[in-house]
Amino acid sequence: MERNLTAEQLALFEKEFASNPQYRVMQNAVTQTPVNAIALDRQVVTSIDHSVSNLLDDWKVTNQKKSGRCWLFAGLNLLRVGAAEKLGVKDFEFSQNYLLFWDKFERSNFFLEAIIETAGRDVDDRTVAHLLSDPIGDGGQWNMFVALVRKHGLVPKSAMPETESSSSTGQLNDTLRKLLRQGARDLRALGGDAEAQRERKREVLTTIHRALSIHLGTPPQKFLWQWKDNDKGFHRDGWTTPAEFAAAYVQVPVDDYVCLVHDPRESSPVGKTFTVDYLGNVIDAPPVVYLNVEIDLMKKLTQDAIVGGEPVWFGCDVGKQMNGDLGIWDANLYDYDAVYDTSFTLDKAERLLHHETLMTHAMLFTGVDVVDGEPRRWRVENSWGDEKADSGFWTMNDSWFGEHVFEIAVRRSALPADLQARLDDDPIVLPAWDPMGALAD
Repeated sequence: MERNLTAEQLALFEKEFASNPQYRVMQNAVTQTPVNAIALDRQVVTSIDHSVSNLLDDWKVTNQKKSGRCWLFAGLNLLRVGAAEKLGVKDFEFSQNYLLFWDKFERSNFFLEAIIETAGRDVDDRTVAHLLSDPIGDGGQWNMFVALVRKHGLVPKSAMPETESSSSTGQLNDTLRKLLRQGARDLRALGGDAEAQRERKREVLTTIHRALSIHLGTPPQKFLWQWKDNDKGFHRDGWTTPAEFAAAYVQVPVDDYVCLVHDPRESSPVGKTFTVDYLGNVIDAPPVVYLNVEIDLMKKLTQDAIVGGEPVWFGCDVGKQMNGDLGIWDANLYDYDAVYDTSFTLDKAERLLHHETLMTHAMLFTGVDVVDGEPRRWRVENSWGDEKADSGFWTMNDSWFGEHVFEIAVRRSALPADLQARLDDDPIVLPAWDPMGALAD
């Protein structure tokens, strides 16, 4: 075939399409109906039910609304189970807005420090360009969640409720991006003058704090905590700090959790630890480090945790083979091969290499259907409200787990001894733009 698309070649393409009745039928269908409605495999849909053999959730789902805070919601949903039990209440929520405020502020500082560190590089340097491409998105990873809880504690939702901007972060993020990119310009222009850079950074952060306070409210340093339990018994802890509240009501030892990923690329050996350059939110917090393992081990550890009574935080590429109205995922939910008369053959590793996949969303596993010792399907607490799926709880067939789940957080003690030892190895550093540094939102 020639480099240029000639008139003769264009005519051949059109002739090939017109000569096949199946293509014309599909054209008629898809021009009138969304392609997913055409490609939806009815046999897969009818084979799925929402029941599972091991079910943990007995609470209402949360709603991140028009924000990318899924990783914060999933982390807080993990912690709220034990907190609700200790408080003696049916439903309880930690303030997602509180952690959002501190993540935005800490991440602004993290970004500005990265700009200072790379100030000597050209603005078109790939790392600098990556930093500037999205200095303050909503997304995050497990280790970033832990860093916020460790440094800033937690408060109940009543102490810092949602605002318009916490539930719809677009305008806030637009303002913050402008301020941070402007600050980046100024810091880079100061060259190696460290004192002047620090002073300019302080000025930028003062403005960032002001903007966050205007949009999200001011995080409480202390608050009066009192409540009624399920039996209408009254309790009062009195004036409490966020650190004291977290210490009293977080029943999950988050510092004991480790992050596992499934990265099947040949360049990412199993059993090795990795980190990603300039990935994080809190300066001087432990770096974002994960251990690469086989997918079957991830499934086993997730299953064991749920059977043992503990939900599991996880990250995935949520939009692949998903039906939002039904609240289901299956690796073969849509038969696109039949619609387009072709084959989509990229495997998980190839999708990572060719920019076809990365982690986009974090949720909580709250159930598993086990048959003959093996998982058949999974129950998932999403943070998209209760209007879809099973009152907001979704169903994932096990085929989807293997293809589209990338990351889980589990207790270190759950790992085999040899892998526990590998967690202490110095991590391989991946570049800032590597897909395994993607942030769930």
